[in-house]
Amino acid sequence: MSPTIHLAMQPEADELLGRSPLAALVGMLLDQQVPMEWAFSGPYTIAQRLGTDDLDAHAIAAHDPEAFAALLSEKPAVHRYPGSMAKRIQQLCQYLVDEYDGDATALWRDVATGKELLARLNALPGFGKQKSQIFLALLGKQFDVTPKGWREAAGAYGEQGSYRSAADITGPESLAKVRAHKQEVKRAAKAAK
Repeated sequence: MSPTIHLAMQPEADELLGRSPLAALVGMLLDQQVPMEWAFSGPYTIAQRLGTDDLDAHAIAAHDPEAFAALLSEKPAVHRYPGSMAKRIQQLCQYLVDEYDGDATALWRDVATGKELLARLNALPGFGKQKSQIFLALLGKQFDVTPKGWREAAGAYGEQGSYRSAADITGPESLAKVRAHKQEVKRAAKAAK
């Protein structure tokens, strides 16, 4: 059974995120320099524009790069930087094809520890330490992917009851708490300068 996800705040887009590990990965990849809801609705928009009800790593990796960039650039654009994000999505999908036969769940299916899963996520194109820790926390908190030590590997994002990231969003109320936390972090960073 798929988890109930509320990251895009659109029922159809959230349903896709809940049943498609690749859609969740792509949403996480897109989650930078745009509002989170925009990022996580991106996989649904891409699937719709490709004429499918899911994302396929093989198909995306093999897609003509210019045509894929144009697909992400159609109005409304999938991201503020649709061309560069199209390239990143194709790189991610190509990596999944090369390393996991295109199966995103293979990233975590056989991992023994959170540390091992974090290393696999860190190896993904476009995933740095913070993005990897947030996605690991999202997997643990909302997708029941909980290898031994996952909370520790996810760092502060794995803390129970925290409101730091996409991993903690289960609806509008928690979204507001995460936004408030991010604003406080920005204020503190500004004050420290």
